[in-house]
Amino acid sequence: MSAAGSASGGPRDDGPPRVPVRPTGLLDVLGVASVVLDAKGRIVLWSPQAEELFGYRAQEALGRYAARLMVHERHFDQVAGLFADVMENGRSWAGAFPVRVKGGGTRLVEFRNMRLLDDRGAVYALGLAADHSTVRRLERDVALSARVIEQSPTGLAVLDTELRYVSVNPALERIVGRRAADHLGRTVREVLPGSGSADVEAAARRVLESGRPVVDLPAVGRTPLEPEEHAWSVSLYRLEDAIGTVLGVALSVADITEQYRAGVAAEAARRRLAVVADASARIGTTLELDRTARELADVAVPELADVAAVDLLEAVVQGRRSTLGPAEAAVIRALAVRADEVPEALRAADPPGQVAGYGPERLVTECVRTGRPVLLRHVRERDLPRIARSAEAAGLLRRAGVHSYLAVPLIARGEVLGALDLKRTRNPQPFGEDDVLLARELAARAAVQIDNARWYRHARDSALTLQRSLLPSVPSVTGGLEVASRYQPAEATSEVGGDWFDVIPLEGGKTALVVGDVMGSGVTAAASMGQLRTATNTLAALDLDPALLLEHLDRTTAGLERSIATCVYAVHDPHLRQCRIANAGHLPPVRVRPGRAPELLDLPTGVPLGVGGVPFATTTVDLDPGDRLVLYTDGLVETRRQPLDERLDMLLNLLKGPDRPLQEVCDLLLRALHEPGNADDVALLIARATLPS
Repeated sequence: MSAAGSASGGPRDDGPPRVPVRPTGLLDVLGVASVVLDAKGRIVLWSPQAEELFGYRAQEALGRYAARLMVHERHFDQVAGLFADVMENGRSWAGAFPVRVKGGGTRLVEFRNMRLLDDRGAVYALGLAADHSTVRRLERDVALSARVIEQSPTGLAVLDTELRYVSVNPALERIVGRRAADHLGRTVREVLPGSGSADVEAAARRVLESGRPVVDLPAVGRTPLEPEEHAWSVSLYRLEDAIGTVLGVALSVADITEQYRAGVAAEAARRRLAVVADASARIGTTLELDRTARELADVAVPELADVAAVDLLEAVVQGRRSTLGPAEAAVIRALAVRADEVPEALRAADPPGQVAGYGPERLVTECVRTGRPVLLRHVRERDLPRIARSAEAAGLLRRAGVHSYLAVPLIARGEVLGALDLKRTRNPQPFGEDDVLLARELAARAAVQIDNARWYRHARDSALTLQRSLLPSVPSVTGGLEVASRYQPAEATSEVGGDWFDVIPLEGGKTALVVGDVMGSGVTAAASMGQLRTATNTLAALDLDPALLLEHLDRTTAGLERSIATCVYAVHDPHLRQCRIANAGHLPPVRVRPGRAPELLDLPTGVPLGVGGVPFATTTVDLDPGDRLVLYTDGLVETRRQPLDERLDMLLNLLKGPDRPLQEVCDLLLRALHEPGNADDVALLIARATLPS
């Protein structure tokens, strides 16, 4: 059928959509019913929505005269006239009309009626109907929304699914200084270029994808009408229709420029007064040398300088004292650099970790040689080569606008460790005596922390080197086992621990698996671990029962000064397809069998090695080819934030699923369970039983 009646104009359809279009859901909200009458007024088509609206099922309505079914007798003449006008003249009719519904009640219904013509010339009448109250409610909602958006003092806009403006209210025009026409069809970054708009656009994309709103996102930028920075608070919400189709993103913008500027001024004053106290809290939060240097640079920028670098004498980093003669160059390692919004100055600095020779004419060299501050209130062209590391770096500093320079020595326990190098570019004020006093105070506080960190690094590196040298190089296949292992030292803020593992080939194709943990940390724990590992290897060669071996190891531990250790010792026999296991106060191993859930082995816990007086027990468990045994230390599963039972459940869940290479399993467990900042090291050993060779 084709529409023969007149219709109101609308946007042209230049062709079929290029991709399938989902329904908007508006018709579903309205519950639009469709009814088709033949030329005599009989019902020939009846939609499911008509059944919902009028109450009559299709079987009850089809073939009946619509007027007799749905119209009160007093309205017959009026309805007949309207019907004739539509059918004879092709004029569409719209309006509200009371309709009789099934059961004898009356409902006010909004109608749209029009004439239809089929390919044989037959004429029909199409009636589109919806509940009058529902139509009026939607009209009120639309009118209210339009008035609120038009008159709101808050900037409002709608972005489509490509994040291009499709609607902008007058308030947003005023806020950003651009007409609505300049927005439509463009992205946020195209309307207001700058870092602030990039953040807003990135947030809008996240909202579009996730559906989670972003509220009060701060954005700073410049408008076309004013070169000064403006600040806005932006909130974003995903728009969806009634059936969940994503339409785009709604954006609201409030101008908070005055509050922003007042806050910036107040914050700057507060920070200047609090910088020393802030340094006490922020510098030296860890015993990590590089991080301590970064903390000093972070405190100095931007309150004291626009560019800050922390440099240490290489001899000091290596643990030696350094003295410089008047004409001697300094070998300096860059530890940290901070340059907010000064990219040229950042490129001019030595990158952190680089070791470079500084000539005697360099101002940093003069500072570390004399142990006194070096101040250039006003940097002139001829001063740049004494500040920069090269002619190219001097050119970068010139373009960055470096106009004032200050270097103060880092002195701890009477030794010059290095220097704090400060420059000003954006801050128009030159360094003064007050700045020198503040910089010296910061440097003095930081130098003690840096000195502690560098000595701690030497001690930790020594312990870690000792421990790694004591750990075995495990073959990938031994006897009837395929094995994989990992050792993960504790984070830099903690000392190295005494965790160890071992894989010991025995006679008859058997293999001993050992995982243990010496309580304590540092070189002492590592040394004790080495002694216990040596003793375990010696005792394992005697092919002792695991419980008996732990008893001997318990006596050995008791002989070590202030040593307590936990340990799991297992002997795998590939011919019997069994493991004999004894436990000395350690966490239970996990057995993973194909087609079954991973399980913590139910073993007698025993007491730690070194306690003495308590016998150990041996438990025999099956370990068929394809089965896996996972041994680990407590650093893998214990945290301060979660109960141990929850962490063990996480371990079991990670071991579920299809089999995979043991190396991948090791990496998965460490990645998922070993948390950053964990103060304990981890030893992990996984063995898969194979057919005996």
